[in-house]
Amino acid sequence: MDYETVIGLEVHVQLATNSKMFCNASAAYGGEPNEFIDPVTLGLPGALPVTNKRAVEFAIMLGLATNCEIRRFNRFARKHYFYPDLPKGYQISQFDEPICERGHVDFYMGDTKRTIGLKRIHMEEDAGKNIHDSRTNASLVDLNRAGVPLLEIVSEPEIRSPAEAAAYLRSIRQLVRYLGISDGNMEEGSLRCDANISLRPVGELKFGTRTEIKNLNSFKFVERALEYEIARQTSILKAGQEVIQQTLLFDSGAGTTRPMRSKEESADYRYFPDPDLPPVVVEESWIREVQRSLPKLPAEWANELVSEFGLSLYDATVLTTERASVEFYHQVVAACGNAKAACNWVTSELFGMLNKASLVIEETPVSAKDLGELIKLIDTDVISGKIAKSVFEEMFSTSKDPNTIINEKGLKQLSNDEDIIKIVRAEFDSNPEQLTGYLGGNERLHGFFVGQVMKATGGQANPKKVNELIRAEAANRKK
Repeated sequence: MDYETVIGLEVHVQLATNSKMFCNASAAYGGEPNEFIDPVTLGLPGALPVTNKRAVEFAIMLGLATNCEIRRFNRFARKHYFYPDLPKGYQISQFDEPICERGHVDFYMGDTKRTIGLKRIHMEEDAGKNIHDSRTNASLVDLNRAGVPLLEIVSEPEIRSPAEAAAYLRSIRQLVRYLGISDGNMEEGSLRCDANISLRPVGELKFGTRTEIKNLNSFKFVERALEYEIARQTSILKAGQEVIQQTLLFDSGAGTTRPMRSKEESADYRYFPDPDLPPVVVEESWIREVQRSLPKLPAEWANELVSEFGLSLYDATVLTTERASVEFYHQVVAACGNAKAACNWVTSELFGMLNKASLVIEETPVSAKDLGELIKLIDTDVISGKIAKSVFEEMFSTSKDPNTIINEKGLKQLSNDEDIIKIVRAEFDSNPEQLTGYLGGNERLHGFFVGQVMKATGGQANPKKVNELIRAEAANRKK
């Protein structure tokens, strides 16, 4: 029997606010253990929470960007469970009245556009962090992260493969970074997800028994964990057994999942409205104000690159992966006026060098203006494309502008017809046997003479001019 994979992701996004969700304690990453705490974080008697307005605004931004309905009246609830990293004994979250509902996220798998529905986006606070100390065989609790504002993005169960799940997650990360509401740093826990997965016979409408894989913090781990779980559940079902509904952890070293606890349902958390927090009322005027502040989103950038700049969808997708990349590209085009050449240099040469040096676009030693100037020098035949690559390498290692490097190394392209024709004639005279063959119709020897001229000029002759003048001189000698 063939099985269909059904995946839904719950993505947790840590918001880039200065303070925590319900108090003034710092929401900064790092710090000494338990440095960023206060009475509200610790859940001390009499300490009352106050909602972070900036976090609510970020939730509205993401809701608008994902085509959600913004709930005008939404409420916080208490989600009860008992872990050492949850000092109050409950997490403040949202349950039946979330701030955003019924949206969708679009992304591409190759050339195929996929749309995944969103069930909800809701606001909540993060828990602390348990740290096991092997020296003392004790677990320690760091509450710096407790109370940090999160948005949880809950997809519909419409994802059909591990690769699609990773692509969807990348799209979420791209979106929150464009909006500036999170740095999306998965290594620091700013973006992580829980994956719900089940299998069902192909053609069956009823969902199978699902398991939930908790706290996946990299695209690679999401794919690997889901691939393993698909194989595990398939094996169970083919053996005629039943999948157990449970919460799992992914062991990245072993590449396997292992049980964490039985899977809870909403009733297990004893949700009820938080009596210490008033409902959040989102006025229409506030939504319009947030709408006006939204930046240009990835899809808009990509459509513009395809329609106005003539780029392929693939190139547009690569350039819009990060907002800083597409903005850099636009600056290069403004400096050189050659959109396609700018795309080639940014996506191939620049991105290649940045990856090799483990740098991001914001750290590039080559400015957009200087890269645009380099492309102009190629287009105006000052240097050849081959020389330009060596100039670019020097620009990357020294941050010098291209003209300085060209002048220092004497790399200007030789484009004067009289100078080049003298060299062509000299090479013809120096290679009589090859010349006889070339004049006799052996076209392969044309490349031989091009190589000889380029060698004689140290690669600085204009290749187009060289080709033209070799053919012109050969035609004269045939007369």
